[in-house]
Amino acid sequence: MVSSPDVRPGTRRVRKHPDERRAEILAAAADIALDEGLERITLRAVAERIGVRPGLITHYYPSAEDLVIAAFVRAAEGERATAYPTQGAPLARVATLVYDMESPASDPLSKLWLNARHLSRFTPALAQAVHEQEQLNVASLRAIIDDGIADGTFRCDDALAACVRILVAIDGHGAYVNDVGGFTHEAYRLFVTDTAEWALGLERGTLAAGGAEESG
Repeated sequence: MVSSPDVRPGTRRVRKHPDERRAEILAAAADIALDEGLERITLRAVAERIGVRPGLITHYYPSAEDLVIAAFVRAAEGERATAYPTQGAPLARVATLVYDMESPASDPLSKLWLNARHLSRFTPALAQAVHEQEQLNVASLRAIIDDGIADGTFRCDDALAACVRILVAIDGHGAYVNDVGGFTHEAYRLFVTDTAEWALGLERGTLAAGGAEESG
């Protein structure tokens, strides 16, 4: 039996629909980005993850740069889908975002954003992708804040200003994700919470209560 040029020796040949194969490639690249960093995404590394030859990857993504950008976008979209809820009470939705951003589980995404912003200095196409994802995050958070202002939950006059303050707090919190040991003080651990409560005109502890109510 002659093996397919797209399948690694010793691997059973599996034909997949192009959309399914593209999704598989992109998922593998996004996993590498989160696990190891965007620099580790190569056509060979992705091919090894899914058990095919590098030539198959180039059929869908002619250059590694294309795949790096697509992987970053996929990871950012996944973060937004879970951390920026579109349904529910505004307080619970912000509480979800704050909890996710302060949780150690978000460290891989914090590292990814730091990584992407650094590499953007050298890759204009990646810089544009980072900008677009940032703007989508702004729009998602502002929509939540607008809802909270409309129903009287949030006491702030400028939704965009509150949005910017919260997102800057998230970035500031994540900026230390690579530090060995890191901060252990509560001022760091609850930095996003404290900033969000201030920006939205909430009493201290309100977001913790909102998150508890949602989880209950």
